[in-house]
Amino acid sequence: MANFTTHIAAGTIVSGSLATLTLAADVIAPENLIPVTLAGVLGSVLPDIDLKESRPSRAMFAGLAIFFSFAVLFSVADRYSIAELWLLWLGTLVLVRYGLHAIFHNMAVHRGTWHSIIAGLFSAAATAVVFGNVLERHAGVAWLAAGFMLIGFLVHLALDEIYAVDVADRRLKNSFGTALKLFDRRHPYATAGMAAALALAVWLAPSPNAFVSGLSSRDMWAGLSADLLPRERWFGIVKLPSLVAETPPASRDITTGTIPQDAPEPAAPSP
Repeated sequence: MANFTTHIAAGTIVSGSLATLTLAADVIAPENLIPVTLAGVLGSVLPDIDLKESRPSRAMFAGLAIFFSFAVLFSVADRYSIAELWLLWLGTLVLVRYGLHAIFHNMAVHRGTWHSIIAGLFSAAATAVVFGNVLERHAGVAWLAAGFMLIGFLVHLALDEIYAVDVADRRLKNSFGTALKLFDRRHPYATAGMAAALALAVWLAPSPNAFVSGLSSRDMWAGLSADLLPRERWFGIVKLPSLVAETPPASRDITTGTIPQDAPEPAAPSP
């Protein structure tokens, strides 16, 4: 399989390319672009969470521990003394980082359920839940982050399959076919649990209508097509053939950077 460095490098390249298109399409505000892009990079290493001592696994459970410990702290800050708050915060931190980590890895199998497309779909829906309900971002931004997460996740699975092909010896390694799969047939209970988690995440996530509407916008795709190549010169230096130079400029102005704009309130009738 591909190593951590390869996965994160590929994820960064793919997510960066998608972020460039997103920026050019002007579909989200600039301050949302970085967290959305990071969701794609995270997705490119997330399947290896089922490796107990892997960096993605340690980083994810450390992040969850920090998130939940402060969530508990802030939710009961006005009920207990400072000493009790310290104990609650530290207990939650240790419980999630080490207890939940141990329970998860006693149940998880490498190249099992987490190396499947259904796990990628769950991760994408969970990303939409976090962006929409926890970070309180626009529903369109939440599902865009989910899309980045899913693409990064699939890039990881595809790389693992590519590395399972031994080109020199013209053979397939034993690991071929264990990464890029719809679901894990070897562990039906784990697959059923992942399917249930996916259904729950989709139910909790904000509506994807804004994202679908923005993605299907003809104006957006027309703008991207017009901006794909420079109209006259590359970097202002290399002149392009006259055919390209004569292409009319796109009638699109980058203004708001939102996905999508809320409909304006109707003006009150004049008396």
